[in-house]
Amino acid sequence: MSSSRVRKEVDEALYAFVDRQRPGLLGISEDLSPMLSALDVLLAGGKRLRPAFCYWGWRALGGADGPEIIAAAASLELLQASALIHDDVMDGSDTRRGQPSVHRRFEALHASEGWPGSAVPFGMGAAILLGDLTLAWSGEMFDTSGLPGEVLAPGRPLYDVMRTEVMCGQYLDMLEQARGTGDVESALRVVKYKSAKYTIERPLHLGAAMAGASAADLEALSDYGLPLGAAFQLRDDVLGVFGDPAETGKPAGDDLREGKRTVLIALAQERATPAQREVLRRRLGDPGLDLSGVEELRTILVETGALSGCESMIDEFAAQAHVALAAAPIAAEAVAALTDLTVAATARRV
Repeated sequence: MSSSRVRKEVDEALYAFVDRQRPGLLGISEDLSPMLSALDVLLAGGKRLRPAFCYWGWRALGGADGPEIIAAAASLELLQASALIHDDVMDGSDTRRGQPSVHRRFEALHASEGWPGSAVPFGMGAAILLGDLTLAWSGEMFDTSGLPGEVLAPGRPLYDVMRTEVMCGQYLDMLEQARGTGDVESALRVVKYKSAKYTIERPLHLGAAMAGASAADLEALSDYGLPLGAAFQLRDDVLGVFGDPAETGKPAGDDLREGKRTVLIALAQERATPAQREVLRRRLGDPGLDLSGVEELRTILVETGALSGCESMIDEFAAQAHVALAAAPIAAEAVAALTDLTVAATARRV
């Protein structure tokens, strides 16, 4: 199965599940319609990487193609929706995938209806609840995928640890922003738990475990998934500062306004002159940062070598992933598909 077909079938399974849930919510109250509308908009975007890695982890260990594994893998998009909704609340983000973020959408609903009180806590509360709902639905979709219980059973502990790790990674990310003194080692720790494990390693493990993977098989997939996941996140960090808003779906320099303590920023702080470090201290995390301020910070990231250093790390991690994949004892069809996914995850340039 081609990657494009996997994505198409994941979309179909995901939308079918939400459509099955729709009557239950609207049966409670028609007032829940905006919740479903917000979810529909959010789910319409995304790369579907986690379901793809889960599916190919399954196929890598000899699992047969079928709608059941597609549905189980697609459940990870509901987990991702939960993570994105909550992440945007914590970061105060205005947009996601080129659309208003969920909490901003509900703020606008409150304002347009002329309801009393502040729209801000209403928007935040509604978003938190929708994030909680999609988290619950992710487990429900996995359990009702149609795979036999004995096949699902080895995957459940991995699903649980995946959810735990991403929440811990999110807290560590918040902690680094609060401290404002993160170094490269600390930033890479966030990358590992918030992205590398969550986006690639654990989805691969989930699919492979359900197909009967041994401990050695899972270790081989980790040797591939962890460096690729790190490369993927570092690429996202670069695009978050230097990327085209039409491609990223967020305003130019939004990560700088949010004060994200990425590896890119940590490299700049390590290599900056005292004057450059003072500019970073003063301007990073300023929600009112204008385009000239964004350009000033970008210049520092280039002049300190932080951008080129980050690109070198991406190349090194991607090379590690390619070597590990070539050595992995998995099906040839999965090697080909995972090679394509490796390129898709890391080759995007600013």
